[in-house]
Amino acid sequence: GRLAADRARGVDPRPVVPRALPASAAVGRDFPQHTLDGATVRAALLDLVVRLGRLLRHRGQAARGLTLTLRFAGGARWEKTRRLERPSAHDDDLRVPAYRLMDAAALQRGRLTGIELKGEDLVDAGQVAEQLSLDRAREARLAAEEVSDRISDRFGPGVIGPAGTFCDVS
Repeated sequence: GRLAADRARGVDPRPVVPRALPASAAVGRDFPQHTLDGATVRAALLDLVVRLGRLLRHRGQAARGLTLTLRFAGGARWEKTRRLERPSAHDDDLRVPAYRLMDAAALQRGRLTGIELKGEDLVDAGQVAEQLSLDRAREARLAAEEVSDRISDRFGPGVIGPAGTFCDVS
Protein backbone atom coordinates (compact mmCIF):
# COMPACT_ATOMS: atom_id res chain seq x y z
CA GLY A 1 0.00 0.00 0.00
CA ARG A 2 2.80 2.42 0.89
CA LEU A 3 4.53 1.80 -2.46
CA ALA A 4 1.31 2.50 -4.37
CA ALA A 5 0.71 5.68 -2.35
CA ASP A 6 4.28 6.92 -2.99
CA ARG A 7 4.02 6.24 -6.72
CA ALA A 8 0.64 8.00 -6.85
CA ARG A 9 2.32 11.10 -5.39
CA GLY A 10 5.23 10.84 -7.82
CA VAL A 11 7.77 9.52 -5.34
CA ASP A 12 10.06 6.98 -6.99
CA PRO A 13 13.62 6.53 -5.69
CA ARG A 14 14.76 4.46 -8.69
CA PRO A 15 17.34 6.23 -10.87
CA VAL A 16 16.21 7.51 -14.24
CA VAL A 17 18.08 5.76 -17.04
CA PRO A 18 17.87 7.49 -20.42
CA ARG A 19 16.77 5.30 -23.30
CA ALA A 20 19.70 4.24 -25.42
CA LEU A 21 19.67 5.14 -29.08
CA PRO A 22 19.53 2.28 -31.59
CA ALA A 23 22.78 0.60 -32.60
CA SER A 24 22.03 1.02 -36.32
CA ALA A 25 20.14 3.30 -38.67
CA ALA A 26 18.96 2.46 -42.16
CA VAL A 27 17.57 4.32 -45.15
CA GLY A 28 16.34 2.70 -48.32
CA ARG A 29 14.67 3.17 -51.65
CA ASP A 30 12.54 0.93 -53.81
CA PHE A 31 12.69 1.39 -57.56
CA PRO A 32 9.27 1.52 -59.29
CA GLN A 33 10.69 -0.46 -62.23
CA HIS A 34 13.58 -2.89 -62.47
CA THR A 35 16.60 -0.65 -62.82
CA LEU A 36 19.65 -1.41 -64.95
CA ASP A 37 20.93 2.16 -65.33
CA GLY A 38 24.13 2.67 -63.32
CA ALA A 39 23.70 6.46 -63.16
CA THR A 40 20.24 6.09 -61.61
CA VAL A 41 21.54 3.62 -59.04
CA ARG A 42 24.52 5.86 -58.24
CA ALA A 43 22.20 8.87 -57.77
CA ALA A 44 19.95 6.81 -55.50
CA LEU A 45 22.99 5.75 -53.45
CA LEU A 46 24.16 9.36 -53.11
CA ASP A 47 20.67 10.32 -51.93
CA LEU A 48 20.78 7.53 -49.33
CA VAL A 49 24.20 8.72 -48.12
CA VAL A 50 22.85 12.25 -47.61
CA ARG A 51 19.72 10.98 -45.85
CA LEU A 52 21.70 8.62 -43.60
CA GLY A 53 24.22 11.32 -42.70
CA ARG A 54 21.46 13.75 -41.83
CA LEU A 55 19.65 11.12 -39.73
CA LEU A 56 22.82 10.33 -37.81
CA ARG A 57 23.65 14.00 -37.22
CA HIS A 58 20.13 14.66 -35.90
CA ARG A 59 20.42 11.71 -33.53
CA GLY A 60 23.85 12.83 -32.38
CA GLN A 61 25.44 9.57 -33.50
CA ALA A 62 28.28 8.47 -35.75
CA ALA A 63 28.64 5.22 -37.70
CA ARG A 64 31.64 2.93 -37.47
CA GLY A 65 30.54 0.84 -40.44
CA LEU A 66 28.25 0.81 -43.47
CA THR A 67 26.20 -2.00 -44.93
CA LEU A 68 24.88 -1.84 -48.48
CA THR A 69 22.02 -4.14 -49.45
CA LEU A 70 20.90 -4.54 -53.05
CA ARG A 71 17.64 -6.29 -53.92
CA PHE A 72 17.33 -7.84 -57.35
CA ALA A 73 14.42 -8.94 -59.50
CA GLY A 74 13.56 -12.50 -58.58
CA GLY A 75 14.13 -11.91 -54.87
CA ALA A 76 17.92 -12.28 -54.70
CA ARG A 77 19.83 -10.04 -52.30
CA TRP A 78 23.44 -8.88 -52.10
CA GLU A 79 24.80 -7.45 -48.86
CA LYS A 80 28.25 -6.29 -47.87
CA THR A 81 29.59 -4.38 -44.87
CA ARG A 82 32.62 -2.11 -44.74
CA ARG A 83 34.26 -0.67 -41.64
CA LEU A 84 34.95 3.08 -41.68
CA GLU A 85 38.42 4.44 -40.91
CA ARG A 86 36.94 6.48 -38.09
CA PRO A 87 33.36 6.96 -36.83
CA SER A 88 31.55 9.68 -38.75
CA ALA A 89 28.16 11.09 -39.68
CA HIS A 90 29.47 13.39 -42.41
CA ASP A 91 28.34 12.89 -45.99
CA ASP A 92 31.86 12.91 -47.44
CA ASP A 93 33.07 10.29 -44.97
CA LEU A 94 30.08 8.05 -45.75
CA ARG A 95 30.00 8.58 -49.53
CA VAL A 96 33.40 7.11 -50.40
CA PRO A 97 32.90 3.77 -48.59
CA ALA A 98 29.33 3.56 -49.93
CA TYR A 99 30.62 3.96 -53.49
CA ARG A 100 33.31 1.34 -52.82
CA LEU A 101 30.63 -1.05 -51.61
CA MET A 102 28.63 -0.42 -54.79
CA ASP A 103 31.73 -1.01 -56.90
CA ALA A 104 32.35 -4.28 -55.04
CA ALA A 105 28.92 -5.49 -56.17
CA ALA A 106 30.26 -5.42 -59.75
CA LEU A 107 26.83 -4.82 -61.23
CA GLN A 108 26.69 -5.48 -64.93
CA ARG A 109 23.21 -6.54 -65.94
CA GLY A 110 21.57 -6.91 -62.53
CA ARG A 111 18.01 -5.63 -62.45
CA LEU A 112 17.66 -3.84 -59.13
CA THR A 113 14.34 -3.45 -57.34
CA GLY A 114 15.68 -1.70 -54.23
CA ILE A 115 18.70 -0.44 -52.37
CA GLU A 116 19.36 0.09 -48.66
CA LEU A 117 22.22 1.75 -46.79
CA LYS A 118 22.65 1.09 -43.09
CA GLY A 119 24.94 2.78 -40.59
CA GLU A 120 26.27 0.09 -38.25
CA ASP A 121 27.87 0.05 -34.82
CA LEU A 122 26.69 3.57 -33.95
CA VAL A 123 28.37 5.58 -31.22
CA ASP A 124 27.58 8.87 -29.54
CA ALA A 125 28.96 11.65 -31.75
CA GLY A 126 30.13 13.49 -28.63
CA GLN A 127 32.48 10.58 -27.88
CA VAL A 128 34.15 10.73 -31.32
CA ALA A 129 37.49 12.50 -31.34
CA GLU A 130 37.60 15.30 -33.92
CA GLN A 131 40.94 15.59 -35.59
CA LEU A 132 42.04 19.09 -36.46
CA SER A 133 42.16 19.60 -40.18
CA LEU A 134 44.18 22.00 -42.29
CA ASP A 135 42.10 21.05 -45.33
CA ARG A 136 40.09 24.19 -46.11
CA ALA A 137 37.97 22.41 -48.71
CA ARG A 138 36.83 19.79 -46.16
CA GLU A 139 36.08 22.45 -43.57
CA ALA A 140 34.02 24.35 -46.17
CA ARG A 141 32.08 21.15 -47.02
CA LEU A 142 31.38 20.52 -43.34
CA ALA A 143 30.13 24.09 -42.91
CA ALA A 144 27.94 23.72 -46.01
CA GLU A 145 26.61 20.43 -44.62
CA GLU A 146 25.56 22.18 -41.41
CA VAL A 147 23.80 24.91 -43.37
CA SER A 148 22.16 22.29 -45.59
CA ASP A 149 20.82 20.53 -42.49
CA ARG A 150 19.32 23.77 -41.18
CA ILE A 151 17.68 24.47 -44.55
CA SER A 152 16.27 20.94 -44.66
CA ASP A 153 14.95 21.34 -41.11
CA ARG A 154 13.20 24.53 -42.04
CA PHE A 155 11.86 23.76 -45.53
CA GLY A 156 11.72 19.97 -45.51
CA PRO A 157 13.93 17.18 -46.78
CA GLY A 158 14.80 17.10 -50.45
CA VAL A 159 14.96 20.87 -51.02
CA ILE A 160 18.74 21.02 -50.92
CA GLY A 161 21.52 18.54 -51.51
CA PRO A 162 24.09 17.38 -54.03
CA ALA A 163 23.07 17.99 -57.64
CA GLY A 164 23.39 14.27 -58.44
CA THR A 165 20.46 13.47 -56.13
CA PHE A 166 18.04 15.63 -58.09
CA CYS A 167 17.86 13.43 -61.17
CA ASP A 168 14.73 11.29 -61.45
CA VAL A 169 15.51 8.29 -59.25
CA SER A 170 12.07 7.62 -57.80
